[in-house]
Amino acid sequence: MPHELDDIDIGIVTSLQQDGRKSFRQISRELNISTPTVQARYRRLVNIGLIKSVSPVIDSTNIISRQKKQIQTCDCNVSSDMDLKSGMSVKIKCDLCDGSIGDKTHVLKFANFERFFCCNTCKTQYKEEHKGRIQSIIDKAKEN
Repeated sequence: MPHELDDIDIGIVTSLQQDGRKSFRQISRELNISTPTVQARYRRLVNIGLIKSVSPVIDSTNIISRQKKQIQTCDCNVSSDMDLKSGMSVKIKCDLCDGSIGDKTHVLKFANFERFFCCNTCKTQYKEEHKGRIQSIIDKAKEN
């Protein structure tokens, strides 16, 4: 018997297509349903074969070859099967201001997360703006 998708199933798949790294909690907040419901529905979507994997989508506009030339691809600039090679670099943008990060990257590490910044000012401002969320993530990591 086929499984008929409902609005919740479609919402979960759509949310994961936008960002496959989203937590079940983030998805539950978006859809106004409980986190255990998202987890159960996700497992079912995997078990019935609709979701085969959550895979990275490579944005080739951020790849720089050894010769420091931008990799040229199709107009979409997105590929899931790009031929990555050792020596290629990834352009990193500041997690606060979206500016380019030069030779000196300022990194904020907490729990199992890393955030990257162009300067100490952006790093400090990010920590201040997100201190409650950062602390709750740290606390949760300590519990586990």
